[in-house]
Amino acid sequence: MRQIGLLTAIVVCCGTGLLAQSQDWQSLTGAEIEAALNDKTLIYEASKQVFYTSGRTLYDNGRPSWGYWAVRGDQYCSQWPPADGWACYDMERHADGSQLKFVSETGYGTIGRYDD
Repeated sequence: MRQIGLLTAIVVCCGTGLLAQSQDWQSLTGAEIEAALNDKTLIYEASKQVFYTSGRTLYDNGRPSWGYWAVRGDQYCSQWPPADGWACYDMERHADGSQLKFVSETGYGTIGRYDD
């Protein structure tokens, strides 16, 4: 009986934690993505990225790399020469407004915080 009670407590605890975690992030529309990135800089774990209004983007992890960014539908898309294909991601904003999450089609998320 104790094991069932413990299992129930774990499920309730963890389930609530996951729900709270998902509520911390809000999906962005195309217009919101554009407003969130235009002329902004994001800081990642070991790099930073600048999103210029012109559609250019500079990613720097100690070695600068120039690419392009655009909003297509409700997704952020990027292209990094010499490749000519575009990769697109859903985007979410943290409830406190300080972070953005790029979510791949496989569900993997990369989080960047604004560089004030």
